Amino acid sequence: MIKLICSDIDGTLLNTEREVSNKTKVEFHNIKHKLPIILISSRMPAAMRHLQKDLGIENLPLVAYNGGLILVDNEVRQSSTLSFELVEKIIELNKDNLHLSLYQEDKWYAPRQDQWTNREINNTKVNPEIKNNKEVLDLWEPKQAGAHKIMCMGDPSLVNDFYTLLSGKFSNDLHLYRSKDTYIEIAPKQISKRSAIEYLISSEYKFEFSQVMSFGDNYNDIEMLKASGLGLAVGNAKEEVKAVANKIIGDAKKDGVAEFLSHYFKTQ
Repeated sequence: MIKLICSDIDGTLLNTEREVSNKTKVEFHNIKHKLPIILISSRMPAAMRHLQKDLGIENLPLVAYNGGLILVDNEVRQSSTLSFELVEKIIELNKDNLHLSLYQEDKWYAPRQDQWTNREINNTKVNPEIKNNKEVLDLWEPKQAGAHKIMCMGDPSLVNDFYTLLSGKFSNDLHLYRSKDTYIEIAPKQISKRSAIEYLISSEYKFEFSQVMSFGDNYNDIEMLKASGLGLAVGNAKEEVKAVANKIIGDAKKDGVAEFLSHYFKTQ
């Protein structure tokens, strides 16, 4: 029996306006009293809370930064960051002046107000604090604070070169995720959506991964879907994600998750 639902956000749950549709809201409201529903994303918490509110699940845990930050009752239960020293080295290696946004808990520091900043504002409905990377390092240095995520954005060829450089130098320290050819999401090696769910089902819910239903579309969802009792790939998912899913459902932009939930819980 399924006892927990976990869903990715971007590419999985949102419509063409990058919002949750009315149908999705209705289906989540219909089932939220039956079992907990957790949003799990590479986003920062501030970019997830308005979606939780839309879905009526703002009282439930959320998993940000692909598992790097777990919040329960709006309190940090688990946190994994890139060390200050590692962030400093990554910034030093950015010789092509690629856009490096630095994230720490609910803070987003964008180096400048450029096309990449504006795109992320449009995608996430969150506004950053504009500080160049050196200014952020100066801010973090006294406490040796680190980053939950670094988002690298820029020309595909330059981004590809930077990816090759980072993967060669820091293969044991970094998780490098290419959501698009213009992006690299840089996070600590040890984090994953799967490990975050394992933490929650052991600390909060006390049941098995086989009782989890999960939805995803991209490479960072593969481990989660494989481990789940019912791993579901939306129709627009990467082929590698579809290959590990128990079932392929409708496209995200056509309410694939909502349609599946509607049919599934009618049969329960």
